[in-house]
Amino acid sequence: MAEQEPSDDQAFRTLDERSREVFRQIVESYLDSGEPLGSRNLSRILPMALSPASVRNVMSDLEALGLIYAPHVSAGRLPTQQGLRFFVDAFMQVGDLSLDERRQIERKMTADGGRNPVDTILNDASQMLSGVSRGAGLVITAKSDAVLRHIEFIRLEPTKALAVLVGENAQVENRIVDLPAGTTASQLTEAANFLNAHLVGRTLAEVRTELKHLKEAVMRELDQLSQDLVERGLAVWSGSGGSEPSRLIVRGRANLLESVSGRDDIDRLRMLFDDLEKKDSLLELLDLAENGSGVRIFIGSENKLFSLSGSSLVVAPYRDADERIVGAVGVIGPTRLNYSKVVPMVDYTAQLVSRLMR
Repeated sequence: MAEQEPSDDQAFRTLDERSREVFRQIVESYLDSGEPLGSRNLSRILPMALSPASVRNVMSDLEALGLIYAPHVSAGRLPTQQGLRFFVDAFMQVGDLSLDERRQIERKMTADGGRNPVDTILNDASQMLSGVSRGAGLVITAKSDAVLRHIEFIRLEPTKALAVLVGENAQVENRIVDLPAGTTASQLTEAANFLNAHLVGRTLAEVRTELKHLKEAVMRELDQLSQDLVERGLAVWSGSGGSEPSRLIVRGRANLLESVSGRDDIDRLRMLFDDLEKKDSLLELLDLAENGSGVRIFIGSENKLFSLSGSSLVVAPYRDADERIVGAVGVIGPTRLNYSKVVPMVDYTAQLVSRLMR
């Protein structure tokens, strides 16, 4: 299930039963409401008899360990980032999803009987994760080296055509290409037929290795205008194989607004949205998922990508039929995510996406 950082065993051994229960109540209250919990209210909900004065003494010890803090004078206590990590590692119980929960996820992602194209599967995964968390659901998809199934040129105007590239799993990419002056409809068809005969069934990487041989075949088999058109088509596809970055799908950004309560929070949220738009961050997100075999949890500054916004990230990789990691699914949001609920959801969603994409 979740791959987490090593827990602070020394801190755990330091806590007696009272301290553990006080700490647990403070964290769970924070995860539920985001509000600090005071000694008087704590003494009422603890399973053991403990006066407010005794609770304050326990709080003082927890503060000394760096696990909780007071946001302002005479306030209750909130967990620190270190405290949240300690809670996740040492206290949180991550169970499995119930059969009903699994079926609900599957229904949302297989509405048409499991025949969704890849883009729909990934969008559905992101939307579904946003619905079960306080954060935004995200999907990172690496630029895949798809196997080509069909190529077609569709004239848009006398000097422009739409090159349609159809890959496996109903993937479709469109490119605008300039047409050589005087290109006829029959030459468009001839060029497409030539490319289909030589490229279909190959990946874009394999296409790039065939370019030299194809150029020689073009000169033998096609007239000058058709040769020019094929060359332009080859340039389009050879350039699309490795230069484009990964893609990020984010759903439920509005959920993040629910945790905003002041100007500082708004500024942090703006930083988060800016970070999500940075293309160079996407591969780093994928690397975070690839570095572990299961779900990974990053709290606040543990995740350098979103450390300024103080956000948490729960992320897990998904795989193709050859068990290669080709993307990741996850949830990003405030540090008070419901980790015990989000972790198994992310884990099962990653497994389901892997299955649906095979």
